[in-house]
Amino acid sequence: MYKRLLQKPLEGKNSFFLFGARGTGKSYWLKNQLKDSIILNLLEPETRIELSTKPALLEQQIPPEYKGWIVIDEIQKAPILLDLVHKLIEEKNYKFILTSSSARKLKKVGTNLLAGRAHTYYMYPLTLQELKNDFDLSNALNFGMLPKVYDDKISKAEKYLSSYTKTYLYEEVMQEGLSRNLEAFNRFLEAASFSQASVLNISSVAREVGINARTISNYFDLLEDMLLSYRLTVFSKRAKRKIIEHPKFYFFDVGVYQSIRPKGLINSVEEIEGHALETLILQELIALNHYYELECKIQYWRTLNGQEIDFIIYGPRLFIAIEVKCSKSISSSDLKNLKLFLEDYPEAKAYVVYGGKKKLYFGNKIEALPILDFLKLLPQILRS
Repeated sequence: MYKRLLQKPLEGKNSFFLFGARGTGKSYWLKNQLKDSIILNLLEPETRIELSTKPALLEQQIPPEYKGWIVIDEIQKAPILLDLVHKLIEEKNYKFILTSSSARKLKKVGTNLLAGRAHTYYMYPLTLQELKNDFDLSNALNFGMLPKVYDDKISKAEKYLSSYTKTYLYEEVMQEGLSRNLEAFNRFLEAASFSQASVLNISSVAREVGINARTISNYFDLLEDMLLSYRLTVFSKRAKRKIIEHPKFYFFDVGVYQSIRPKGLINSVEEIEGHALETLILQELIALNHYYELECKIQYWRTLNGQEIDFIIYGPRLFIAIEVKCSKSISSSDLKNLKLFLEDYPEAKAYVVYGGKKKLYFGNKIEALPILDFLKLLPQILRS
């Protein structure tokens, strides 16, 4: 088991929600950290049915004067328990950990996350800092960073990732009654994979899939609610140029993206590789921003004239722009948009992440780093 960067929640005494897509390792992590705790897994049909129909049975499973953690795994499967959990926190000072791989049902029942009685944390796919010497850039770009991929030592990764969408995503979609047409939803997933790392155009995806735009919009909301995707908004603070308004779309893990993305003779290998690299960088940024509690916004920048920068990291103590390139060399055109951005925001620091082998400097504001060097230095860059 890899030591996860998320440690703070268990060091405190407050109840908390732990959100994360299925397969990110929430349950395994908790079982190994809390061996003597009460753990109720709502993915087990018997437990789910029993507690859903008779919520009062929850309290009966807690010994009198119990002071340890009570874990309810996949709480979205029985949101009716939340009122009782709230009551037990208030009246008996019990400590709950409520995990969830979907915010959809929790939002649907109108819960306010226990009225502030429980903190909220997230678990993401593995990071380079967690994998340490087991990290391999080629494997990461092809198979992603989900723990199961590394449990199988990469040998069964492709099969696992293929089954991930079929056994998990389709199952969840059907159980929720969100789509009665799996064929249409499958077409949507493929079309969404072509939107990876790109400005999202709902109307264009709808035309590609042959479904109305409202349904497509709901499908994108579903992916986000199930913590399977991100939509980055545009950085527009103190904008001196006309900025577009549409978000950029990403599946949450590069391996999941690779497994969904169709590949064939007419598909651009360079485009797929570029989007995979960009996704990997984003995964690391999002995870470290949360684990280190940096409170930064991760956005992108794009003008109406088409000038674009992949990532803008803006927070109380940090302002950096990041451009991601697969190429092994840096040309003047690769720096054009960063220089333009720095003209408008001289307070920022800029990085080019590229496929070369040397660290390069372009003035005192732009630094180019090889991919692996950047990933290794990222904690230092974000906390500097």
